[in-house]
Formats: sequence, structure tokens, C-alpha cells
Amino acid sequence: MQNYTRTALWLHWLMALLILAMFSLGVAILSMHGLTPSKLKVVTIHKWIGVTVLLLACLRLLWRLFHPAPPLPDSVPAWQKNAANALHMLIYLLLFAVPLSGYLFSLAAGVPVVLFGLIPLPVVIEPDPVLRPLLRSAHFWLNTTLLLSIVMHTAAALKHHFVDRDNVLQRMLPW
Repeated sequence: MQNYTRTALWLHWLMALLILAMFSLGVAILSMHGLTPSKLKVVTIHKWIGVTVLLLACLRLLWRLFHPAPPLPDSVPAWQKNAANALHMLIYLLLFAVPLSGYLFSLAAGVPVVLFGLIPLPVVIEPDPVLRPLLRSAHFWLNTTLLLSIVMHTAAALKHHFVDRDNVLQRMLPW
């Protein structure tokens, strides 16, 4: 069975760690009340990671276009292959939609995004008190959808490993 490339493995696991960190920081932000220095620091780190995930998603998509995923084994039913492809496409879409919605939410709130405190990102929309809650809600629900998609993705990988006992999960493991 064919494995993923080393670059694909690194991008997958690096993004998985960053997304886990972003979810954790997002939950922390929701539990912090008021506009405190601690909350601002957590929000800033959350934004930096979000921009990094967006940049890595671009790199990952480019890599995937020139290095297609290895095919699933013939033992996997067609409906599962179709479901896996659909779920992967949804995850890729969300890897772009989630950080972009957060970026737009930040701008609508009148807070520019400055990557690592050094690189100001372009202001593509002006502060907008009407758009702000809509983008906040969109960011929350896109994140929720991404989390559920990742849970499904992980559950499917574990099912392949422990129930089907095939090598689908092992293709993405770095060891």
C-alpha cells in the first residue's frame, strides 16, 4: 500500500497540532470575560495561529494538487471512498473558511490583524457593527463544523485500524 509523502505527513500533523491549539485558545477566549490584557494576549496568539493555519492550508492544497493522496485499498467499499473524499473536501474548505471568517470578524470589530506583531494584514473591510455579530456567529459555526469533521475523520481512521485492521491509518503515521 502506498503511503503519503513526508511533506504531506508533516503538513497534516503540524496543522493538526495548530488546530488543536486554536480550538483550545478559542474555548479559553469564550470563557474569559471583559477585555483584559490576558484575554488580548490569548486572542493575539489565536489570530497568529489562525493565519499560520491559513498559510499552511494554501501550501497543503498546492502540495496535494501535485502529489495526490494514495488511493484507498480495494477492500474499502465505494460508498466509504466517496464519503472519505467528501469529508476531506469539507475539511479542506473549512481550513480556509474558518481562518478567513475569523480574520473578517476581527476587521469588522475594528481590530486589525498583525501577524507576529510585525506584518499587518490588509484591511479588506471596514469596521461594521452589523456585520460583526454575523461574522462572529459564522466563525463559531464553521469552527464547530470543523471540529465535528475532524472527529469523524479521526473516528474513521481508528475504525480502519482497529475494526477493519487495514493499513489506512498507518499511511498517515510518521513512524
